[in-house]
Amino acid sequence: MIPLNPIGKKEIEELQNYLLFATMFRKEVLELMRDPSERLTWMDSLFVAAASIARAKARMSIKEIAEEVGRTEQTIKKHLEGETKAGKLVLETYELLKKGELKVELELANLLLSGNLTSVIEENKKLKEKIEKIKQILSEG
Repeated sequence: MIPLNPIGKKEIEELQNYLLFATMFRKEVLELMRDPSERLTWMDSLFVAAASIARAKARMSIKEIAEEVGRTEQTIKKHLEGETKAGKLVLETYELLKKGELKVELELANLLLSGNLTSVIEENKKLKEKIEKIKQILSEG
């Protein structure tokens, strides 16, 4: 289970990583990252937003978060308030996680975090097969 209000560095890191990976797998984010010239900027922004939000959920102050993440307090505040696109997307992901609506994304993120790329590929294949079966059933009915 992902800690929604983490306590300690390990839980903060766990929430941060899930927020980052689950946000990256959202369709709109994948579209935004298609442009190679923007990809690095997006990755950095999403990381900072996920790191900031995970630490805020652990009740760290903006000043502490800024020091730990290596960004200005203003940048952290903008991410936390959803004023940046990355902050808004990660906050939306957090809300989906809180509601229990990220099952597929979390399974994939968990596999990625475990470092088992073969499992990720196999899981992706299974999901594609399930989607095809659903499409087939819908087109027949």
